[in-house]
Amino acid sequence: MARGKRYNDWIIGETLKTSGRTVTESDVTRFAGLSGDYNQLHTDAEFAKANTPYGERIAHGALTFSIATGLMDHSGMIEGVVVGFLGANLKWPAPVLFGDTIHLEVTAIDKKPTKNPKRGIVTLSVKVVNQNDVVVGDEEWTIMFVV
Repeated sequence: MARGKRYNDWIIGETLKTSGRTVTESDVTRFAGLSGDYNQLHTDAEFAKANTPYGERIAHGALTFSIATGLMDHSGMIEGVVVGFLGANLKWPAPVLFGDTIHLEVTAIDKKPTKNPKRGIVTLSVKVVNQNDVVVGDEEWTIMFVV
């Protein structure tokens, strides 16, 4: 039995929070290796200290998004009910620093049925928030769910 929220279970305006996860140097190093993105902003402490407004290395935006998908999955909200992840609009208004603990605040902002009566599409506002209540990811996800 799926424990996720089906299309009919999502309520427009309802906000749900996930548990948190701390982003580590190891996460960034492993993501750089997996993605091939060794940009100095993420991997070179001296470069980041001298040449960035943050004064230190930061996590990749794509890593932040990847962790967000994991937090959503781990929450159980989408377990066994997703037909497909249809798209995302991603913005990173603030950096994720090594040691930040992030969680999601997920709000259903739109729903629409599909031609198939067994499926529906939900648009979610996904805020990635750090331990200081700073939004570090402002995302909109479009997901097809079973009804």
